[in-house]
Amino acid sequence: MSYRGMRIASVVVVAGMAAVAAAALQRLPSGAQLPVHWDLAGNVDRTEDAAYALFLPVGLTALVGGLMAALPVLEPMQRQLAQSAPLYRTAWAAVLAVLALTEVAIAAPAFGLARPTMLPLAGAGLALVAIGNMLPKSRPGFFVGIRTPWTLTDPENWIATHRLGARTMMAAGVLTMAAAVAPATMRAPLVVGAVALCLAPVPYSWWRWRRSARA
Repeated sequence: MSYRGMRIASVVVVAGMAAVAAAALQRLPSGAQLPVHWDLAGNVDRTEDAAYALFLPVGLTALVGGLMAALPVLEPMQRQLAQSAPLYRTAWAAVLAVLALTEVAIAAPAFGLARPTMLPLAGAGLALVAIGNMLPKSRPGFFVGIRTPWTLTDPENWIATHRLGARTMMAAGVLTMAAAVAPATMRAPLVVGAVALCLAPVPYSWWRWRRSARA
């Protein structure tokens, strides 16, 4: 299964982010600081030197793109990976998009724009919805899907867990997007709920294994 299109997309995204970072850096005075982390209320709780802040997402995107490009070559279960290709491509694109939105949030002040602090959070929510929608298309493998000891040893457990995971991850995505626009006091409960939903398939896969073992 070829991932040439995603490799090209990764290079284009990294190049575009680097161009934005370089342009933003030119607009800022020497010694300027930019935010690299915000709390759930949208307040800046960590700043770094502008060059570091602007090029950190670029480096992370290049690293993630390289890793995503390498994993299909390393996967020994090529047939299963081919069947999981829609999920893999979606996850790859989603990570690129969230990192690009992070670059936008960091660089925005350099261009005189209001800082969209919750933009990466909203993007993460949309990414969860997109990935959740594709989860049932995955097949057992070493790098893709909800890989627990119980899903990897039982194809029926894999299928059932991924069907549940699709619903819980999409619901988590909706909660995450809601958190991005909710009042600050509501964000933490919404994010905690989203994390719990993302983790729910793991105990579910154990529960199915225990139930089948007792049958």
